[in-house]
Amino acid sequence: MRRARSAAASKPRGQKRSGASGAAAAATSAPRDSRARRSASNSGGGGRAASRQPSAKRRPKPSPPRAQEAGAEEPPPAELARPPLPPPPPSASALDLGEQRERWETFQRRQRLSFEGAAKLLLDTFEYQGLVKHTGGCHCGAVRFEVWASADLHIFDCNCSICKKKQNKHFIVPASRFKLLKGAESITTYTFNTHKAQHTFCKRCGVQSFYTPRSNPGGFGIAPHCLDDGTVRSVVIEEFNGSDWEKAMKEHKTIKNMSKE
Repeated sequence: MRRARSAAASKPRGQKRSGASGAAAAATSAPRDSRARRSASNSGGGGRAASRQPSAKRRPKPSPPRAQEAGAEEPPPAELARPPLPPPPPSASALDLGEQRERWETFQRRQRLSFEGAAKLLLDTFEYQGLVKHTGGCHCGAVRFEVWASADLHIFDCNCSICKKKQNKHFIVPASRFKLLKGAESITTYTFNTHKAQHTFCKRCGVQSFYTPRSNPGGFGIAPHCLDDGTVRSVVIEEFNGSDWEKAMKEHKTIKNMSKE
């Protein structure tokens, strides 16, 4: 009897122990299974991420240039469509001065002139040889001009209806020798009869310092009394019978050519 009880008692104990050992084994195997699941989930997540990336078939193909699609060239950019810039002003290095280059550069340095200024000075000296530069203007100073003429002035004293009233004594120069420095907006013009003579005067002070005479429409008649002091050496006055203008023009030998170069 004792042996049977001991065997019966030992049997459940053995089952309990075996059950405990099985639970422990399951517990030890659980983390392994979870690690396996985690690794599987990680690998599955990577697969899903990889599946999200566009496949080679879905990648957009590069579109051909518009010119090829339309079969025509594209319009040029705005910068290329702009007109070309004007060429820069000439310089001494751009001209073939030959043996005169050193003299030219020395002349510029001594006169403290730019290339253009030096050229203008030499041109004025040669082109207007024997002439001087006079300056003048109206009374209020709104109109100013310069004119190249002789220091010895030949003045016409005309007795036509308007010149007589205005005491319009003047000497005549070609238009190329006259330059209006300022006051174009301050000048107004009066004409009458044939309207060939342009009697210009200052709107503000009313002084006529120059005008376009009927005898020389291609030139200017300059009032000597409107010149600045210091450039006139002598004055010769010639009366002109403007009251009988056609006859006076036929008889005069030189007045009609005084505005020519």
